[in-house]
Amino acid sequence: MPKKPTIKELEQQVADLTEALQRERADVSNIRRRHDEQIGSLKNMVKAGVVEELLPVIDNFERALKHVPKDIESNDFVKGVNGIVKQFEKTLTDMGVERIKTVGALFDPRLHEAVSMEEGEGSVEVVCEELQPGYRLGDNVIRHAVVKVKMEDK
Repeated sequence: MPKKPTIKELEQQVADLTEALQRERADVSNIRRRHDEQIGSLKNMVKAGVVEELLPVIDNFERALKHVPKDIESNDFVKGVNGIVKQFEKTLTDMGVERIKTVGALFDPRLHEAVSMEEGEGSVEVVCEELQPGYRLGDNVIRHAVVKVKMEDK
């Protein structure tokens, strides 16, 4: 006949099982949190990929608007194209995508890609011209801003 456990042994078993259950609950909570973080990260990666594919289209619309002849600036077609560009910009903003600040900003190699350096007097590199806009989603750069840089005193 098996020995009957004492109250002290039963209390120890309850304490051990309670501790094991608490560890399991903490593990499940951590797994759930990591899963949510991974899903969020994956969503941002997909969003950034889609935005990256659309950026050349947005660039071409903006280029087209820069070269509209003065005599047709008030044309309804030109206004419509301008409306499309504004809609793209609003959609990007609503998605959490922001345009990287360029002209007048300190050069930051994490955000900017310098393609030329102008002569200047100073001790810091400052963006003096934007050649192609850059975009980021949170801390992730979708596309670096292509810029010209000049040495200035800031």
